[in-house]
Parts: sequence; C-alpha cells; structure tokens
Amino acid sequence: MLKILGRNNSSNVQKVLWCCDELGLKYEREDVGGSFGRNRDPEYLALNPNGLVPTIIDDDFVLWESNSIIRYLAAKHGNGTLYPTDLQTRAMGERWMDWQLSVLGPAIMPIFVGLIRTPPEKRDQAAIAAARDKSATALKMLDGFLGRSDYVAGASFTVGDIPVGITTYRWYTFEIEREDLPNLKRWYERLSTRPGFKKHVMIGMS
Repeated sequence: MLKILGRNNSSNVQKVLWCCDELGLKYEREDVGGSFGRNRDPEYLALNPNGLVPTIIDDDFVLWESNSIIRYLAAKHGNGTLYPTDLQTRAMGERWMDWQLSVLGPAIMPIFVGLIRTPPEKRDQAAIAAARDKSATALKMLDGFLGRSDYVAGASFTVGDIPVGITTYRWYTFEIEREDLPNLKRWYERLSTRPGFKKHVMIGMS
C-alpha cells in the first residue's frame, strides 16, 4: 500500500492527500515534521535527504518533492483524467504547478509566516504588506487567465489545479485586504465543492 510520510497540516502534504482523494487511492499516512519531529532522524533522511515533508513510499519506490509526487500519482493512476494525455493540455497545467513553486508560493510565504507563525507583537507589518502586494500581483495574472479557462489546464480539473488551489486557500483565509478578482473567486469556489479539498485543505492553518 502507498505510504505517505508527513503531517496533514503541511500544505505540501495536503497536495498529496487531495490528489489521492481525487484518484480514489488507499494509503497509510504517518505524522512526520513540525511538532511531530522525525524528519531529521537518520532513517527519514535516508529516504529524503532534504529532511522535509512529504515523502511517499510506493512499494519499493521512494519519492519526495510534493509536485513531483502528485505528477507521479496522477500519471500512474489518472492518466487521461487527472493527468491529461494531450501534451499541450498537460503542459498548461504543469506550467501553473511550476508557477506555484517559483512565483506564488514564495510571494505568499511571508504572509503565512508573519500572520500564522509569528506572535502579533513581533510581526513585521511592512514585510507582510509587501508580500500581500506581491501575492496580489501574481494572483491578478492567474485571474486574467481564468477569465478564459475554467481550470488551469482548460475545461477540466487536473493535477495542475491542486498546488495553486492550496496556495489560494491561504490567500482567501488570511485576514488581509484582497482585491476583487472575480475569475479567481469563481475558480476557487469550484474547488471548494470538491470533497478532497474540503477534507484535506480547508482545515485552517498552523
């Protein structure tokens, strides 16, 4: 059986859990990382030398990096559905997955650290405001694209929506000022009806 190593309140672990729900996969999960520790233990580092979560063990195959994991699972179990067979459609979705890692994730992380992980009296409000502006600029670009497409790869939900959707959940959950981005909001509301999103992502932040 597929084994997932990682705490369920990690956004990167949530990518894998949500993906598994969409694919109807059975799995075992073990708490690793954060308050649970274990991610710096030699046994874990032998599997994932980064010491981060998640890591999966699929029979005798070990894989880390959350976006790589969900690509692998979708290709193995959802080829033609969650993982499009049309190369251009697939590439569009994977483009936004990479954009989440390189643009949106780094932009929004200082908001998360500042508002969720830092006590109010120690917050750097200027850094939080700058990150909010940078995140808004990125999401305006996504909003423009979603004005022409129901999902990030086209007409159907794919693996590409998962990483961007989880990061967008944070955007809509933070107590911050938000611009009116109607296309982004409609897409986010569609994601919010999906059982896996409700179960694994919409659980607050810590």
